[in-house]
Amino acid sequence: MSVAPDHTPRMERLRPAERLGQAAPYLLVPVLVLLGWLAIGSPSSWLTLTVSGLAMGMMIFVMASGLTLVFGLMDVINFGHGAFISLGAFLGISVLLALPGWTAADSLALNLTAVLLAIAVAMVLTGLVGWGFERVIVRPVYGAHLKQILVTVGGLIVIEQLIHVIWGPDEIFLTRPEALKGAVTFAGAALEKYRILAVGFGLVIFVAMRLVLRRTKIGLIVRAGVQNGEMVETLGYRLRLVFIGVFIAGSALAGLGGVMWALYQEVITAGMGERMMILVFIVVIIGGLGSVEGAFIGALLVGLLQNYVAFLEPKLALVSNIGLMTAILMWRPQGMMPVVKAK
Repeated sequence: MSVAPDHTPRMERLRPAERLGQAAPYLLVPVLVLLGWLAIGSPSSWLTLTVSGLAMGMMIFVMASGLTLVFGLMDVINFGHGAFISLGAFLGISVLLALPGWTAADSLALNLTAVLLAIAVAMVLTGLVGWGFERVIVRPVYGAHLKQILVTVGGLIVIEQLIHVIWGPDEIFLTRPEALKGAVTFAGAALEKYRILAVGFGLVIFVAMRLVLRRTKIGLIVRAGVQNGEMVETLGYRLRLVFIGVFIAGSALAGLGGVMWALYQEVITAGMGERMMILVFIVVIIGGLGSVEGAFIGALLVGLLQNYVAFLEPKLALVSNIGLMTAILMWRPQGMMPVVKAK
C-alpha cells in the first residue's frame, strides 16, 4: 500500500515556537506603535507622530529597497547610492520649479500631475546615470568588496561635485504644491497632507515591488538569482543582464526617494543623499540583505522610533536607530528576514 505524499504547507508542519519566530518581524511594527501609544499618552500627539513616522519610514524604504536588491543579487556594496538620492532630488525639484503654474494652481489634479512628472523625469535620468555608474565604476570591481567601497565612495564624491557645478553649492528651498500644503484634522490630530500622501505612495511602491518579484517571470529570476545565481545561469538565463536591470531600477528608486524626501524636508543640498545613507544602511542591515519585506519593516521601525523618541526625549533621537540596529542584530545577527543563499 502506497502512502500519499505529504502536501501539508511548511508553516503547518512548524512547531508553535518556530511559527512565532517567523511571524515575529511582522509583529514588531504594531508592538512599537502600541508602546508609543502607552509612552506618549496623548492620543492626538500619538496619531500625529505615528503618521509622521510612517511617512518617514515609507520614504526611507523607497531609497533602501533598491540598495538591498543590488546587494542581495549582485553582492555589490554601493556607497554611491546616496548620490542618486541627491541627483533625483535636484532633477525632480528642477522640473517642479519649471512648472510654477501647475504647482501654484489650486488644483489637486494639476499639482499631482506636476509631482508625477517630476518623479518620472528623476527616475528615468537617475536610472540612466545608474547604468553608466555600473558600467564604468562598479563592473571592474565585482567580487572585491574593499575596492567596491573605495570606488563607489569616489563616484559619490564626483556626482556631488557635478551637482555643485550644475545647480550651485547653495541650498535650494522649495514649497510644496498648493494642494499638498497644510494639514487636515482627524480625531483632534493635525495630519500633514503630504505625509498622508507619502504613506499611500510608499504602500503602492511596496505592493508593486512584491507583485513584480513574486508574480512575474523577471521577479522569479531575480529572487532565484539572489538565492543561487549559478543555478539561474545554468538554466540559460543571462543573469548579467538581470544585474544591470536591477542596478538601474535601484538607482531609479533612489531618485524617486530623493524627490519624495525633498518635498518632505522642503530643502535640498548636494550632500542630502550622503546623510540619508546612514538610515538607509541601518534599514538594509536590520531588514536582512536582499529582503524587500525586511527593508520595509525595518524602515517603518526606524521612522516610527525616531519620531517617538524625538518627542519623548529629543537628546536620544540621534542614537535611537543605532540602538534599534544593535538590538535587532543581537536577536538575529543576519537581520530580521535575510535571504538564504544556496551553498
